Amino acid sequence: MIPPVVDVAWLAGHPQAVIADVRWYLDGRSGAQAYAAGHIPGAIFIDLDAELAAPASPEAGRHPLPDPEKFASAMVDAGVSDDSIVVAYDDAGGFSAGRLVWMLRAIGVDAALLDGGLAAWPGELSTAEPQESDEEVTFGIRGWEPDVVATIDEAARGPVVIDARSAERYRGEGGAALDPKSGHIPGALSAPMTGNLDASNHFLAPETLRERFAALGITDANPVISYCGSGVTACHNLIAMEYASLGRGRLYVGSWSQYSATDRPIATGPHPQRS
Repeated sequence: MIPPVVDVAWLAGHPQAVIADVRWYLDGRSGAQAYAAGHIPGAIFIDLDAELAAPASPEAGRHPLPDPEKFASAMVDAGVSDDSIVVAYDDAGGFSAGRLVWMLRAIGVDAALLDGGLAAWPGELSTAEPQESDEEVTFGIRGWEPDVVATIDEAARGPVVIDARSAERYRGEGGAALDPKSGHIPGALSAPMTGNLDASNHFLAPETLRERFAALGITDANPVISYCGSGVTACHNLIAMEYASLGRGRLYVGSWSQYSATDRPIATGPHPQRS
């Protein structure tokens, strides 16, 4: 597969790539409106809520994975086929675009984050809708297997669980407006998504990322389960570990939005506190 993170020079050398704009905002701003105001020329817009997630519920969380048939249909509509190369971006270092990249790579489709996102694009932005291709697009219906996703029970018992939310939300100091309770899964390690990026929202060098995860005791991603608020930014940590050549971990899709709606134990403060 292609690397999980590529830069604009790599993208320029792969003109056949499908460019996907996956802007999404936690504060309720419209990603579609941001796209319409200006996007990388030729990019298609992917709606995270409508195309990369099923309807929210307390039982499944705020961003469950979509039905595989609906996801396949959304990809066909976007011009993405089984043999496509997809490069996705947003304007927050991969905060939301990582979800699409993880979903595609998890089912064997070449996909990568554009390093630096929209701000890294050196040319002018476009407000034009991309032209539809006359080529037939096929995308097989397949779901996400147990080797790429983790259940709530698996996340609760570890052995290695990382939390991609901010340190404040991990400690239980914020996020009550989003989810029923604040805190973290007992035993989980704090690994904020932003720690994968530099000040300009580019990924840290792979060797620096390896040092970051080694400081958490992670030298192999295979046993790692990543979660966040709703299974979106957790994908960023999975992509960062793969970019650092640590292998692939698993996504706890329901994440805190599902876990906090149960009566399971909750930890607060700066330490894992497994009971």
